Amino acid sequence: MNRLKGKRALITGGTSGIGLETAKQFLSEGAELIVTGVTPANVEKTQKELGSKVLVLQADSRDLNAQRQLATHIENHFGKLDIAFLNAGVSDWRPFDQIDEDSFDRLFSINVKAPFFLMQALVPVMENPSSVVLMGSNSSHAGYATSNAYAASKGAISTLTKAWNADLLSSHGVRFNTVSPGPIDTPLYDKDKLGVSTEIQEMIMDGIRQGIPTGRLGTAEEIAKAVVYLASDESRFTVGIDLVLDGAQTII
Repeated sequence: MNRLKGKRALITGGTSGIGLETAKQFLSEGAELIVTGVTPANVEKTQKELGSKVLVLQADSRDLNAQRQLATHIENHFGKLDIAFLNAGVSDWRPFDQIDEDSFDRLFSINVKAPFFLMQALVPVMENPSSVVLMGSNSSHAGYATSNAYAASKGAISTLTKAWNADLLSSHGVRFNTVSPGPIDTPLYDKDKLGVSTEIQEMIMDGIRQGIPTGRLGTAEEIAKAVVYLASDESRFTVGIDLVLDGAQTII
């Protein structure tokens, strides 16, 4: 299909997991693409994987100057931008009494402050009309133990979806929607990422699956396909939704 044919798109945090799968889906739908990542190794690997037609840039979301430079790169490369998937983010799940100031500040710096000021920098290069999809989390829709500051940061994203539409839909033609996944089968759950043994990892994963009514984790492809829909003109009357994709975890 060519639902994004001729569309110029940005994906932040696009070198692994949901971001990388979405990049592949965007390409298969005909989009022209810029992808960002943090580590040079992942940037290089993703460039090879996605091919020379994609521009893969290193950009630290915590560096506001890098955010502004990214907008300049986009303007120089594309002129205007039709789609932005603001996917870059981090998670930090720990008991409430173990959240310290550094972990709190890191979560809000990367998950809230970075997309806020990146969007501010992007507005002048956004086409009219255009679509922005934000990465939320189902943890902002339900009370999960140890979600704490992470859930709060994603709740802020859900709120920005509404507020930015109020600011920018009529004036600039930019519409905003959010996808809020539950547990997704990505490298986030690798034993090395979790810092545990294979046996402990399997116990953790079994516990997560038991808490999902559909009995399994979601896939990056399933989330990416939802992002494609929200980015495309098929959803041009869809504005301000927070689409929860979690196998009924938050409602049953």
